Amino acid sequence: MPPFLAYDDKNLGTSARTPLVLVHGHPFDRTMWAPQLASFADGRRVIAPDLRGYGASPVTPGTVPLSRHARDIEELLGFLEVDAFVLAGLSMGGQIAMECCARLGDRVRGLVLADTFPDPETPEGRRARTALAGRLLAEGMRGYADEVLEKMVAPYADPQVKAHVHGMMTATSPEGAAASLRGRAERPDYRPLLTRVTVPALVVVGADDTFTPVADARAMHALLPDSTLHVSEGAAHMPNLERPEEFNEVLGRFLARLDAAPTGPTG
Repeated sequence: MPPFLAYDDKNLGTSARTPLVLVHGHPFDRTMWAPQLASFADGRRVIAPDLRGYGASPVTPGTVPLSRHARDIEELLGFLEVDAFVLAGLSMGGQIAMECCARLGDRVRGLVLADTFPDPETPEGRRARTALAGRLLAEGMRGYADEVLEKMVAPYADPQVKAHVHGMMTATSPEGAAASLRGRAERPDYRPLLTRVTVPALVVVGADDTFTPVADARAMHALLPDSTLHVSEGAAHMPNLERPEEFNEVLGRFLARLDAAPTGPTG
């Protein structure tokens, strides 16, 4: 049967390189990866889904935990017959990527964690996410989008980037966003998991990110046995959009390292 998630699947069947899977953050959709799809699909299979409740994927009201998002990605990759892959996620997408590592083991050949953190939710954070879920259901997305736009991207970001990010947020279903907020409030502690990740990892963070500060990225980098840290100057929470050329260069170097290593079947 067809997959539950809407997705882009670029460069199918034309490359022996390990496919790249891109997991977007909240409250965005797969178009946040447009610069990466454009850059890396020339020579590599690149898959970017819309998570459950976001973009063109169906909405599930209530609570959608990170484990449900990870299972959706597992099912999509099964449908697409992708065995091994490089997994990249930003913000909530990074936490979903960590959950995928727990579920999928050595199928993950490389891990990219951008502007995210592995810690469990605090009681204060749980209350805040639950309250925000209620607010989005009552008021819709626009007020929230207006408030956080210049935290998602820096105040000095390109106006077109700002417009893209604001458009993704306001187009998101309040029910879908609320369900993921409730689910994310229940997330486990991924720090022990990261100490057991044996594949190469890349940690990227915007220097001006206030949601996930550089200190969080450094702590995550220290947990991972084989990781590289890149701090993107001139970016906040979305360096892949704010500084796409720099982000793509760093990601490209990481992928080249993985391509040079011995691998098994890539799907």
